[in-house]
Amino acid sequence: HVQLVESGGGSVQAGGSLRLSCAASGDSPSTNCMGWFRQASGKEREGVAMVYTDGVTIYYVDSVKGRFTISQDDAKNTVYLQMNNLLPEDTAMYYCAADRFACLQGPGSRWDRSQWNYWGQGTQVTVS
Repeated sequence: HVQLVESGGGSVQAGGSLRLSCAASGDSPSTNCMGWFRQASGKEREGVAMVYTDGVTIYYVDSVKGRFTISQDDAKNTVYLQMNNLLPEDTAMYYCAADRFACLQGPGSRWDRSQWNYWGQGTQVTVS
């Protein structure tokens, strides 16, 4: 079993920055893939960024490329999402997700939330 606990959300003005953290505990192979998804009010949950345990296999959704950076600290079993130049459209509940294989799927599948087995409770990000 895996537990994911997010932190770091908050309110910020457009152009500002936030760093989200997700601390994972439990079965390590189940967290080989770690990702961030977000869900804005009235919209579907969408993938934002993901990283494989090798630290090299990283994917971003187009809308955040160049602004967001995903990273991991293996010693702390924590994944981070550094968000810079935030825009009002980045306002959403951000969820951490984990899975053994999801990030290794093809582009049509890796962003599918049903491929991810474990989820955190979410942390709110509001950009005004």
